[in-house]
Amino acid sequence: MIETIVFDVGETLTRDDRYWASWADWLGIPRHTLSALVGAVVAQGRDNADALRLARPSIDISAEYHARETAGCGESLDETDLYDDVRPALAWLRKLGIRVIIAGNQTSRVGDLLRNLDLPVDLIVTSGEWGVAKPQPEFFERVLEVAEAAPRETLYVGDHPANDLFPAKQAGLRAAHIRRGPWGHLWADDPDVVAVADWRIDSLTHLATIIAK
Repeated sequence: MIETIVFDVGETLTRDDRYWASWADWLGIPRHTLSALVGAVVAQGRDNADALRLARPSIDISAEYHARETAGCGESLDETDLYDDVRPALAWLRKLGIRVIIAGNQTSRVGDLLRNLDLPVDLIVTSGEWGVAKPQPEFFERVLEVAEAAPRETLYVGDHPANDLFPAKQAGLRAAHIRRGPWGHLWADDPDVVAVADWRIDSLTHLATIIAK
């Protein structure tokens, strides 16, 4: 029985289109160029931030992030960034009595932006607020602390095998891999993903069916 479901953020609940477009605009390069570089590092199993390093080899990402915030060009998030199935799926899970948590590799700023959306969830936390990020085991230890359920009764949902699926399973949680975004689509049929995932889904609405079984 699943008592708690914990969701990744980027390309699980939210689209990353605007995020990467804003970085391309800030760096003064075509959006298509940066999008293609993101695809390249995804295919190589690298950190997606490497796309920025390929676009500008000398970049200090932390310094540029703060410069963007100071210039008023920093992180933003609103209803249009959510995938269409997010609100219906989260609301239905809450109706079923599931504890619903959002916990992903995001900044504290994104945590605040998500909370401002008033999503039907019990808790929203980010790696920036915890001071530890996926795929570190300590991140999933924190997940279990807030889940208020046993590992086998806790399901982590994400698109990224290395950051979401594999470390969640190593921590003893159940895991669902969603075919969404570049990581989700590229790795959906990878033999390791097929072997490790408890469920593979194409939409968050499929979770209600899983819980009902």
